[in-house]
Amino acid sequence: MIRRALNQKTACQLSYEGFLDLAKDLGCVGVEARNDLGRPFFDGIAPRQAGDMARARGLRLLGLSEVYPFNDWSDVRAASIQGLIDTAEACRAETISLIPRVDGTGTENGLRQRVLRDVMREILPLLEGRKVLALIEPIGFSTSSLRDKAELVEAIEAVGGPTKFKLVHDTFQHALAGGGPIFPDYTALVHISGISDPLPPLDERLDAHRMLVDERDRCDTSGQIKAFLEAGYAGTFSFECTDSSVQRSPTLAKDIAGSFEFVEDDLASK
Repeated sequence: MIRRALNQKTACQLSYEGFLDLAKDLGCVGVEARNDLGRPFFDGIAPRQAGDMARARGLRLLGLSEVYPFNDWSDVRAASIQGLIDTAEACRAETISLIPRVDGTGTENGLRQRVLRDVMREILPLLEGRKVLALIEPIGFSTSSLRDKAELVEAIEAVGGPTKFKLVHDTFQHALAGGGPIFPDYTALVHISGISDPLPPLDERLDAHRMLVDERDRCDTSGQIKAFLEAGYAGTFSFECTDSSVQRSPTLAKDIAGSFEFVEDDLASK
């Protein structure tokens, strides 16, 4: 059985408390809370109480999402990251999530690598003396300023190593970027989702249609999970689904449980 986790995006129609109850019922080891659901973190519950609510259910608060675009640096961006770190410390979340710009700017070779490292060096002092890790998620869109995981790993090493920064592996984004090395030692969290529609090209237009994983999945999610497990990755696999048909399903708990079971059965057969 994989170490199951749940991203709040997948169950965004539920209250924070309902989301925690769902994750517990699904046998998850932890959850990720979000600030981009049109309402405050934890539905306005104080961070310390929100963290206690998760732990009372046997759940780790794996991370808080997100700051975007973290590599478009400014005083406003610095304040946003500082605020996310402070909230994570207050609720004892393990990580924060940073998302690169995907608007087609800053993608030039040489420029994007330099900007990434410069911004990471600006973030380092904000992490000093904190227990929180900063997770950076490569995005596979053609307009993304950070698609290549190898570039991120090189930047992590260049600015101070993985004691402060690690990466998020997203099975959809990885497929969109054309695959490649997975860098399990630098990975703190794996997001899983599937694309089941066989017709459209596998591109950024499908980002809003990431589903639960089933036998029609075009991203080889099970294969990616298998590669992580065989490489010794001991972290969690968190469902991050964006399709409203998943989020609004009246049988959401059953749907997610069935998909977790499909993945686990598929892994066992490989």
